[in-house]
Amino acid sequence: MDSAFTCDGPASARGPLAERGVKRRGDRKTGFQQSLLLHVCCAPCAAGVIDVLGEEFELTAFFYNPNIYPPGEHFRRADQVRRLCRQLGVEIIAGEYDAHRWSRRMRGRGADREGGPHCAVCFQIRLAQTAVVAQERGFDYFATTLTISPHKSARIINRVGQRVARELRTKFYPADFKKRDGFKKSCQLSRKYGLYRQDYCGCIYSLREREERKAGRSDSTRAGARGDV
Repeated sequence: MDSAFTCDGPASARGPLAERGVKRRGDRKTGFQQSLLLHVCCAPCAAGVIDVLGEEFELTAFFYNPNIYPPGEHFRRADQVRRLCRQLGVEIIAGEYDAHRWSRRMRGRGADREGGPHCAVCFQIRLAQTAVVAQERGFDYFATTLTISPHKSARIINRVGQRVARELRTKFYPADFKKRDGFKKSCQLSRKYGLYRQDYCGCIYSLREREERKAGRSDSTRAGARGDV
């Protein structure tokens, strides 16, 4: 797999996670904190998940999202994740934006809607690359922020993550971060840190659906103004 990365770090010990002075779980046998590579889809989702996992693991964020379209949107989200990680004192690894590879895997799926079969393929692409990096760099676990979204199936994401972990002989941390008001808390943290919140998942399919929804609302507004509804 492609493996061109940049790394921001090491993380500053002055970050909020360090300031909490929390006692982390770590490895009971050795007393050392276990490491986890966290696949991050965007800054708002990352804020909520880091808030949870930062008390248990030595975290490193991994931004790898070749699905995001257009490129300007990808780099905007990447910049927001970097800013959040600086604020929280979390190290970040940025993967390559190999959008062409993602597009090749999605060929023939132009009629798919968000939440359709192509989403599982997209999860597999991103989690497989996360697992490769976790294995190469010696992380104890890898995980993803994706399950904090109310629009994503934790069952499917966790199944994909566990399958990838078996194939690459590494460990996946399954979770459903939207539980216990996880998504609501991520929204609150987004406002706290002044994060950009996107209004579509990221891929060209979800962007298309967003534009269709906007067009539908505009048509309804115009019809209402004419007295047609």
